[in-house]
Amino acid sequence: MPKRGKAYKESSKLIDKANLYELNEAMNLVLKTAKAKFDETVEVHIKLGVDGRHADQQVRGAIVLPHGTGKTKRVLVFAKGDKVKEAEAAGAEYVGAEELAQKIQTENWFDFDIVVATPDMMGVVGRLGKVLGPKGLMPNPKSGTVTMDLEKAIAEIKAGKVEYRLDKTNIIHSPIGKASFGEEKLNDNFNALLEAVVKAKPAVAKGQYLKSVVIASTMGPSVRINPMKLNYNS
Repeated sequence: MPKRGKAYKESSKLIDKANLYELNEAMNLVLKTAKAKFDETVEVHIKLGVDGRHADQQVRGAIVLPHGTGKTKRVLVFAKGDKVKEAEAAGAEYVGAEELAQKIQTENWFDFDIVVATPDMMGVVGRLGKVLGPKGLMPNPKSGTVTMDLEKAIAEIKAGKVEYRLDKTNIIHSPIGKASFGEEKLNDNFNALLEAVVKAKPAVAKGQYLKSVVIASTMGPSVRINPMKLNYNS
């Protein structure tokens, strides 16, 4: 257990750990406790009533947050032919084919935040599965990162697209913006993400889908939201 600083301990006193807050109150508390000297990221952690070990209970997708994430993502695109110019014109930081795959494999190079590929490049990208997969960087059609429409994919990423997927404990972790966004914009982003996750509910999921919903800033304590008060028809 890491030692907590004085500011964290003071912030924790504002939060009743046994309480489930409504969204507005929870977001207000998160912003009050974001006391770091940098602009903290606000994240949401959603535990779902599914078992991600089964393929038919996987929850995965992507959404462009209404107000973006506050972070500019560096995009690497695997493409060839005319698609190279399309990717470069759309603002991709790195575009290439086998030479980029080799650079990742031999130099352990990861100066990018997201990988996009055209379908015809997946043979090359597939060989990187062991290094890209564990970092959550493997392109996937479900998240819109395997596509021929590179212009659209890159534009959405630059506009604040986030991918969501279950971890091994059936929890989705996602940023919803920066503390400087303020309560209203963060609430908008939170609602957009939660609606997308609820729409992605597997048909076989039974019982309570949203098991727990927690928000926190980078350095601040977590605040639990009452999932029963979130109206997403879950």
